[in-house]
Order: sequence, then C-alpha cells, then structure tokens
Amino acid sequence: MNKITKLLVLSSIASATLFANDNLVVDFEKKRLSQNPNVKASNIKVFYKKELEVKGWYGYILDFDAVIQDKNMKIKDTLFSDGKVVATDLFDIKTSKSLKSTVVPNITDKYYQKSKLIAGNEKAKDKIVIFSDPLCPFCMQYVPEVIDFVSKNSDNIALYYYAFPLTHIHPASTTLSKLIDIAKIKLGQDAVLKAYKVDWQKHFEVSTTDDKTILNAFNKELQTNIKIEDLNKKDVVNSLEKEIALGDDLLVAGTPTIYINGEIDPTKELYKSLIKK
Repeated sequence: MNKITKLLVLSSIASATLFANDNLVVDFEKKRLSQNPNVKASNIKVFYKKELEVKGWYGYILDFDAVIQDKNMKIKDTLFSDGKVVATDLFDIKTSKSLKSTVVPNITDKYYQKSKLIAGNEKAKDKIVIFSDPLCPFCMQYVPEVIDFVSKNSDNIALYYYAFPLTHIHPASTTLSKLIDIAKIKLGQDAVLKAYKVDWQKHFEVSTTDDKTILNAFNKELQTNIKIEDLNKKDVVNSLEKEIALGDDLLVAGTPTIYINGEIDPTKELYKSLIKK
C-alpha cells in the first residue's frame, strides 16, 4: 500500500469515526429529551460542530423541533463530547467559565447583504455585523459609536445592521424595528443612526404594544409619514422575521452582539483595532 493510499484510508477511518460520534451525540439527546414528559422533540440533528481547544473534545449545537406546553418551537441545544462521553456543559477550571460561549457559529457571506449596510464600503476587507435592539439602553449608546467609527474610516470598513428586538424585555422594540426598516426607503442608511439618537422614552414606555403611539412618535422625530397599515405589510413583517431568524441561527441571545470579520467579539471593543494608529 503506497503512502497516498494509506492517507486516504486513514482519512476515511477518521471521518467515519467522527460521523459515528455525531450519531452518538444525537442519540444521547433523543434519550435525554424523551425522559422529559413536558417536551416532545423530533427532527434532532447536528446544526453546528466545533473542535475545542481541549484535546479530543467537540462542542455540538443540536437543532430540533419541540412541542412544549402545546406550543411548536424550534430549539437549539449545546452538548459536548470526546467520542466516549457526552456532557451538557464544560467549564474552564481556571476561570470557572462555561465553554458554551465558545461554541458559536461564525458569520457567513449571506450576512453581508447590501440592504443591511448602514455605514462604510461594502467592498472593504474588514466587515462588522451588529445585532441590536433599538430600545436596549446599551445599544442606544453603542451603535451610534460604532457607526461614527466606521463613518470616519468608511473606505476600509463595512458595517451591517440587523434588528434583534428583545420583545420579552421591550415589547415596543418590534414595532420600532419595523419603522426603522421602512424609514430606510426615505432616509437611507441614516435612518438607523437617527433612530438610535432619539430618547424614545419621552414618548412611550418600552413595554407598550400600542403601535399608533410608537408610530406617531417615530413620524414626529424622524420627519417621516409612515402609515399604520405599513407596519403590517407582508414584506415588512417578513423582513424582520428573517433578521431575527438569522440572529437565532447564530445563537444571538442578547444585544448588542457584534461580529468582526465573521467572528463574535464578546468584548465589543475589537472594532477599534481595525484601523491601526
């Protein structure tokens, strides 16, 4: 057997072993979920897999359909395995931090949509993607700062914005996110920055679900003339649903969440290093 043949055989064995390990993790999840009478799970599959810095260990994100309290849901769960055992979590013994935060998908090119560009040059090498809730207090300060930074370096960086309203915290953010998207047609990229500079709590509580109150405030502050029926147009509703789904695929759980050249930045400060002083 020549060297090339040996390499191919070893590669095939390794691939088969890894695939078998994947199946073991899926089987474990099936058995684990079946023990919970309140959850009916189906279509369990590996959504994402990442080799960890811990030798021999992989992090898995599993995707499945579930019925919980008569509600149909799409669920993602994280597990860890070395091919011999499966663990629901792993911790760094030095920092006591869970390794779950390291098992996250990276940005792909589909997130660099021209319609989501709010600052900079779409042909730039360095790309930033932000998922944000327009009523998140930190976001309201952070997003304008990033926009300002990119605008000052517009030839070298592209900044893409995705709405990710945290409806369970700020119900009004869903309507506000729709309005920002609609306003882009008239105001262009500047609609996002203008909306983030407004103190919306002068006009309504973040807990409100009164679309008319939110709409009147938005039209007044941004000098637009959006109608209440515009909020329920199919393309507007679908656009926001797609943005949220793209965030869900990346396991975005809070805002702001920022990615620098495809990788999540938990520090939220790395964008400043894109331009060397």
